[in-house]
Parts: sequence; C-alpha cells; structure tokens
Amino acid sequence: MTNPIDRDALSELLKEPNAADAADVRHFALDLDSFDPSQKAEVAEWIRRQPVPVIGVGEDNRGFAECVDVQAENQDQLNQLVRAIEAQPKACAILVQVTRVTSELPTDSALIMESLGYGTLQGGEEFRDWLAGYREQNPAKSQAVVDDAVAVDRNESRLEIRLNSPANRNALSVSMRDGLTEAFKLVAMDRSIEEVHVWGEGPCFSAGGDLTEFGNMRDLAEAHRIRQARMPARYLAQQAHRYTFHLHGACVGAGIELPAFARHITATPDTWFQLPEIAMG
Repeated sequence: MTNPIDRDALSELLKEPNAADAADVRHFALDLDSFDPSQKAEVAEWIRRQPVPVIGVGEDNRGFAECVDVQAENQDQLNQLVRAIEAQPKACAILVQVTRVTSELPTDSALIMESLGYGTLQGGEEFRDWLAGYREQNPAKSQAVVDDAVAVDRNESRLEIRLNSPANRNALSVSMRDGLTEAFKLVAMDRSIEEVHVWGEGPCFSAGGDLTEFGNMRDLAEAHRIRQARMPARYLAQQAHRYTFHLHGACVGAGIELPAFARHITATPDTWFQLPEIAMG
C-alpha cells in the first residue's frame, strides 16, 4: 500500500533537485490535506521538476489539486492509479511530462510535442510487449478496402464530413487520416464554408487508431515527419469555431481527441469515451 507524503516528509524532499531519481521511485503520492496554502507555489515548482507522475490524495480544499498530475480521493483510487503506473511506468512518465509542457504551449507546438512523445513510446519495450501480445491474440486478416474512408458533402455554406468506414468501426487508418486531413484543409482554405458537421457512419463514431496498422512504421523519425504533414488535428484546430462533431457509440483514443478540438459537440445517450493508450505502452 502506498503511504502519501505529508508536508513534513516533503520538506526533506524539497532539498533534492530530482527526488524521483534519488529515491528511485516511479511515482509520488502527496497528502494534499496536510499542506499549508502558503506552500502552494513551492510544491507546484517541485512537482514540475519530477520526471514521474505525482498523485494528490485527499479532498484538498486548498487548491493543491490543480498542481498534481492526477487526484485520488481515497485509498482505493490511489491503489488503482499506482497499479496502472507500475504496469506501464515509462508510458505514465512520458504522459505526465508531455501533459505538463503542452498545457502551456500554443496548439501547434503542443501537437509537435505530443507526436514526439508518441514516437518515443513506440520505440520502447512497453509498446513492443503490448504489440506482440495483440498480434498473438489477433492474427492478421485481410482488411476490406474502403474507397472513400471519408465522405464529404457540401450544401451552400454548410459542409458535412462523414467517417465512412463502419466495417472497422471508423478506425483512424492511413486512408481515414489522409481523408480527414484533406477535408479539414479544405475548410481552412475556403472561408465561404461557415459551418462544418462531422459524423461517423455505423455503430460508433470512431474506435480510435487502426490497431492493424500499429507498429508498421519502423523509421520513427519518418513517422513523426508524416504526422506533422498529415495530422488532421493541425488543420481542425485552426478553424475549431466552425466545427460541430456529432458523436455516438464508442469514441476511443482519436475518436474523442479530434472532437475535443471542436467548438461544439453533440452526443447521443449511448456515447462513451475511452483513452486506452497507457495500457498499450
């Protein structure tokens, strides 16, 4: 069981420039209710220096929760978070490092940082282990070729974009990515398009990245270059105020990350969201 660090114990850790390295730990848990409001700036700066997740524990009525990476209100939530971190420590560490930095960056710069973090993880053993297990449990099958993974229809100043690959739950395949990029670029270039509505055909909006394509790119630097050239979010974010996403069913990974850029979102009662990337290493 993880015992959260109180204000007295933290006062000793504050003396160490890199407490995670000195203590050889994969995470820290802080007893938020033990701290004094006057310590907030000092604690926040200490957290930013740590290369591992910092969990806040407690109800925290002093505003410290906004400084930590994630908050646990009780011991059960803390134990669940610790198990996830211990299972994929490198993925969790890079997640919090990227998240802390990108929250202070312009969108374009944040997308570059996110891509670099993603590429780093794809070169790691945690992702390789997950990929090997996935391929063992899901032998390669021939995929149905979709001529128009993205359908675009215009009616005067209104543009409708439909994710049109229901057979694979509108997974973000290369063809889907490129189709969305072209559609979003059109919006960015054509000021006469006043409103854009994005839908998904079939039982769900999108099940996220196409797992059958994961791990196919061996040159991770080239993969990063392609993402920067063909990333749909880059063009969507530029004109977010014109977009409305209409969600239903599963919205997994990119299936919620893309809609999150839009000014407006609608969702049917059966809509659910999941970000499974940590479990995938």
